[in-house]
Amino acid sequence: MVNLEWYRTFKSVYKNGNFSLAAQELFISQPAVSQQIAMLEAHVGYKLFNRKSKGVDPTEYAKLLNNLIIDALDRLENVENGFRAKAFNANRLITIGVSKDFYSSLASALVGKFDYIDFSFHENEALFELVNDKKIDFAIVTQQFDTFDTISSKVGVIKQIIVGSRTVDQKDFKALLKTNDHETIEQWLNEQVWFTHDAGIPHVKLFWLHVFDKKRPAIIPNYIIPSEFEMLSTMANSTGVALTWNCNAKSFLDSANLQVVWDSKKMPETAVFLLSNKNDNLKEAFKKMETVLQEILE
Repeated sequence: MVNLEWYRTFKSVYKNGNFSLAAQELFISQPAVSQQIAMLEAHVGYKLFNRKSKGVDPTEYAKLLNNLIIDALDRLENVENGFRAKAFNANRLITIGVSKDFYSSLASALVGKFDYIDFSFHENEALFELVNDKKIDFAIVTQQFDTFDTISSKVGVIKQIIVGSRTVDQKDFKALLKTNDHETIEQWLNEQVWFTHDAGIPHVKLFWLHVFDKKRPAIIPNYIIPSEFEMLSTMANSTGVALTWNCNAKSFLDSANLQVVWDSKKMPETAVFLLSNKNDNLKEAFKKMETVLQEILE
């Protein structure tokens, strides 16, 4: 009966020319190497190695045997390594970084797609540093980072829109939008009850800059809830408006718990990227994650 371990040991001894080095490479003892070579010699009926002061020399029979088995053994080991890699990828812990504001709308969809996930919340720059330093495997970011050690894929686009609770009467506002009277439109918005997830309202300032060409909006947030998803959930059961990413509002809009107040054409879209460090073991997970995110953002 053919024992593949004999041939693995033979290959290592032949390559290293030394029983001790073969034992180190195979993580077995030197006596075990000697025993397996002796058993292979008994099996094939020929002496395979001649001992010398430092190591061993292959006999002519060993050279012939090596030529006959090396290709088949290499192919077998490649198959085995590939199988192990797939098994490793299927069961390993995956680490994913994402902004806390995008967890519910984007990252949570990955739960159930992989057996083990460790999520962490950070913003774009910090997420890039973590991926680049190989401290986490993946990141969902809204900024493109191109470096030698990372790969990124654009998975879709998102946009900031103004949404309101069901109790907000926006009939007059819709009429104002048709007039394109920015001063009156802004006045209507200033009079609303505002929810925000950031006391500094940087997202509101950016919206005002694009839409009204103003750096300083006059609105004063009534309620500051430091989680965009929780902010929208609370607002759905209250009265008010908020500026939010359309992906975060989607489930609330689909269930009619919130309504779109203004989706301004002047507000540009923002690309979403899946970021990963360069690691062959992550390729399969990257493709699966990429597909899930693309389906959400299509």
